Amino acid sequence: MEIIIQDTLTAMAELLELPLDQRPDALREIMAPTRAAIPMPGDLVDIHHSGGGFRVDVDDPRYLPAVRAMIEQDVLGQVRRELERASERLSAAKQPDVIKVMFMMGNPDNEHLMKTSRGYYGMGGGSEWLYLLAWPSEEVIGRIGHLAVHEFHHKIRFTNVEWNPVTVTVGEHVIAEGLAEAFVRELSGPEAMGPWSGMVTGEAYERAYEKITADFWLEGMQHTSAYVLGDGPMQRFGQEPRGIPDMAGYAVGLNLVDRALAGAGLTATEATLLPAAELLRRGGVTL
Repeated sequence: MEIIIQDTLTAMAELLELPLDQRPDALREIMAPTRAAIPMPGDLVDIHHSGGGFRVDVDDPRYLPAVRAMIEQDVLGQVRRELERASERLSAAKQPDVIKVMFMMGNPDNEHLMKTSRGYYGMGGGSEWLYLLAWPSEEVIGRIGHLAVHEFHHKIRFTNVEWNPVTVTVGEHVIAEGLAEAFVRELSGPEAMGPWSGMVTGEAYERAYEKITADFWLEGMQHTSAYVLGDGPMQRFGQEPRGIPDMAGYAVGLNLVDRALAGAGLTATEATLLPAAELLRRGGVTL
């Protein structure tokens, strides 16, 4: 498998040296290779801003030092090394011929990015691209490679396990998130895990668990994200909330995955190739 990582750090550093009126076109040029993989219509600059990307319509003195820090700490090299390790660990699985990575710096003033996603998130959908976005705080800058592994795991899992947007279930989506985090933990230790699976605890977790498992076999991708991301992001995206705390699907997914792995005596690597229903059956997990 070939890993192609766009040198967006150099490109963003150059962009931030341009006059303000030239920056939108420079951003469009950076993001242009991913346009066919982005399902949302509209201008790439607007999509970038709405997703929590750094602003190209303001001068912010924090931006250029942040990009330079990522260059100095070799964040893109970190991403490559972690993806190579993950690919080797998952060598028994069918893998795509090529994976392309687009990393963009986030906006430290974006509430969804900084509070709900805790400074970073990624997408690894149906295309050949992994999209990563982060504001490189001290807590985040060393975790971007692990974020890439989380998204890469989705890519490998759904190269081997069917993901049909019409028939995919809430449970399959929730298990995918939990299993991706379990794989990151297995590959690099618990300190490499994202914060999302630990954000909902106690009574809020119990309510979320009840709601998610009640609708576990509900089909259709138009439903599943609400159970993974929770009400805050759904309201932000103009979709129907389901009474789920923000990011609760990660906590529920990891709990179910850990129970299933323990019951079945499987590693997260081995479980990557199993559909959610089969994984729970082997692990003796009943809902």
